[in-house]
Amino acid sequence: QVQLVESGGGLAKPGGTLTLGCRASESICNFPVMAWDRQAPGAERTWVARITTGGNSYYADSVKDRFTIRRAYNENKMYLQMDSLKPEDTAVYYCHTGSCWGQGTQVIVSS
Repeated sequence: QVQLVESGGGLAKPGGTLTLGCRASESICNFPVMAWDRQAPGAERTWVARITTGGNSYYADSVKDRFTIRRAYNENKMYLQMDSLKPEDTAVYYCHTGSCWGQGTQVIVSS
């Protein structure tokens, strides 16, 4: 069974940067699409970004032009670079392949 493990969460100031990682237990070539979702306190889980094996990336309007998703095939990892962070980006971030989910990593944006 595939395992996904997120890393890189933590506390950042508004305007700051964090980079999240998602390591897979097998080659990420096996996953046509990988994605990040997030769940803010008291809210439903929402989609943030996704990337295909061909490198096509898509973003939610709320993070477009601030977040960058990429795959690192030599590391079996996916990354989410989050720039210009806002307090409303505070959430637990989950990576997934559509059918397999990680446990999540907490991001808090606060001054």
